[in-house]
Amino acid sequence: MTSTTDANTDAAADGYGELRAQLATLTTEAFRPELAEIDRLPTEEIARIMNGEDTTVPAAVAEKLPQIAAAIDAAAERMGRGGRLIYAGAGTAGRLGVLDASECPPTFNTDPSEVVGLIAGGPTAMVKAVEGAEDSKELAAADLDALGLTADDTVVGISASGRTPYAIGAVEHARGKGALTLGLSCNADSALAAAAEHGLEIVVGPELLTGSTRLKAGTAQKLVLNMLSTITMIRLGKTYGNLMVDVRASNEKLRARSRRIVSLATGASDEEIETALAATGGEVKNAILTILGAVDGPTAATLLAESDGHLRAALAAVRTT
Repeated sequence: MTSTTDANTDAAADGYGELRAQLATLTTEAFRPELAEIDRLPTEEIARIMNGEDTTVPAAVAEKLPQIAAAIDAAAERMGRGGRLIYAGAGTAGRLGVLDASECPPTFNTDPSEVVGLIAGGPTAMVKAVEGAEDSKELAAADLDALGLTADDTVVGISASGRTPYAIGAVEHARGKGALTLGLSCNADSALAAAAEHGLEIVVGPELLTGSTRLKAGTAQKLVLNMLSTITMIRLGKTYGNLMVDVRASNEKLRARSRRIVSLATGASDEEIETALAATGGEVKNAILTILGAVDGPTAATLLAESDGHLRAALAAVRTT
């Protein structure tokens, strides 16, 4: 007679066997026999191999630029009408989403609620693994509901394997709510891409260390997330040319950078720059408009509000009056 313990053990073994079979089909999990003795190589040679591996990542991203651009345009349109950009992932993928989201307030003066990073297991998972969190679609749905998800939002599920339940669950739940969905993975024909409206599959191939997707896959995800947030913000008028005119001057370095940005945009003297920043409460975009448009601070604020924050449009409005 089979005991309950034996039955449970067999069931667990069967479960792991199924998961092992799934992992064996993933490019990101493939074993590379030519690197089986990499630990015996000189350090510089290992570094040279790693560097060579990394150079292949931009090319993999380049293959998907049309799809990435389409996803960015769709996300910018949603954010332009008040939606948010929400990243959802587990482990390294989740941390990369949180990182990208956390950089937006100082770079583009966004409110922390406008670009949000969700990681399976919550903030604790940023520095310590939370067992089982990535396996729950329900947890992802609950995390999104806690944010008050709307149809104007964009949810980006991030998973190197493309099979992580938390990322897939986030995309499925968001799509069911009418939100825009993107699925960023590093395997072809992934469940995550299939679940999303915009599937972005950046196939970088097997890793130097078998299954260590914080390497090439992580780099690919970081490059795409850089594009998603940066180009979306460009489309929303958060830049003027390649200048970060919405930068938040929250420390001495950024205050100095603010003055340099105003100088580069206007060619004004230091005295003019200080006067303009004082008249606009330190707002770089507004200060540039007061100088280039020859308007006062309140007028600059009104013009920018009427142009949805787009400095070029505000300048055009000044020049046509």
